[in-house]
Order: sequence, then structure tokens, then C-alpha cells
Amino acid sequence: MELSFDQLPAAVHQLSQKLEAIEKLLLNRRKDQSTEEKDELLTVQQAAEFLILSVPTIYSKVSRGELPVMKQGKRLYFSKEELMEYLKAGRKKTNTELEAEAEAYLAETKKGLNYGK
Repeated sequence: MELSFDQLPAAVHQLSQKLEAIEKLLLNRRKDQSTEEKDELLTVQQAAEFLILSVPTIYSKVSRGELPVMKQGKRLYFSKEELMEYLKAGRKKTNTELEAEAEAYLAETKKGLNYGK
């Protein structure tokens, strides 16, 4: 397709509109994907792989109420985001953090002992 010099502005305008439409589609697709990733549901097997546990361990933790779970009929589903929160809740403090807490506690108890005198 050949364009004359006079047709060039209209062609550029049309290309610009098409490019904007493509950009909007891509941005909407990216938003949809990020929403899906946040709300990703896992099966028992997928949850076991994610937590690096065996399937029987997953079932026992569910029966003891240790894992956040959703049940539909006989099937169990796990939110990937909730499992990540579960993992973060079990985080152990570093020795530096424990020492800082101990020092803060001792400083407070010393203050309390001095008030009694």
C-alpha cells in the first residue's frame, strides 16, 4: 500500500490509535495475571510441593487446624498467599534479635526494681 504525502498524517494518526489500543490490552492482561497470581488456589499435592511436605503431613496439619484451608465437598484447596503467611508466621528470630529483646527486657525490669527502693 502506497501513501501519498497528503495521506501521511491520517495514516500516522490511525497507527497511533491502534498502538494505544494494543497498549491498553496488554496493560489489562498484566493486571488480570497479577490478580490471578495473588488468588492462586492449590490442591493438596500442590500445597505439599509448595511447603516441601508430604501429602499425609498436609492432611494431618489440616486435621489439627494448623493450616488455613478451604473445603469444597471432599476436596481441599489452599490459598498460596495464606500458605506464605503461614510460613512467615513460623519465622525464627536471629540471635541478634533475641539478644536485643533480652537487653530491652532486662533494662525494663531493672527500672521496675529501682522504683521499689
